[in-house]
Amino acid sequence: MGKIVIEEMEFYAFHGHYQEEQIVGNRFLVDLEMDADLTTAAGSDNLNDAVNYQQAYQIIKNEMRRTKSNLLENIGKRILDALNAEMENVDKVTIRIRKLNPPMGGPIKSVGIKMSRKKNAR
Repeated sequence: MGKIVIEEMEFYAFHGHYQEEQIVGNRFLVDLEMDADLTTAAGSDNLNDAVNYQQAYQIIKNEMRRTKSNLLENIGKRILDALNAEMENVDKVTIRIRKLNPPMGGPIKSVGIKMSRKKNAR
């Protein structure tokens, strides 16, 4: 087993509870960890034997830009659903989503959520 990690994918999107957030938008960072058996790819050095990082990035990008969500939890669920449905050879996915400089009445670097799901679990 092993872990594939993609850190700090940055997106500008229109998610948030407040109407202003859904109009003006905000910056979000997404981290991804995928647990998978990396043995075959490590031995073969062949991209066809590896988990497709580019596919994972595109799935996350599509979900971040798709439907507006009020809550980070909803975005997280949608991303986990899509990764679970489309990524083969991945046993578990963990995502972390952070909204940078959230409108909470004071200086805050970010707020975020972290969610995990095993393959085919809901």
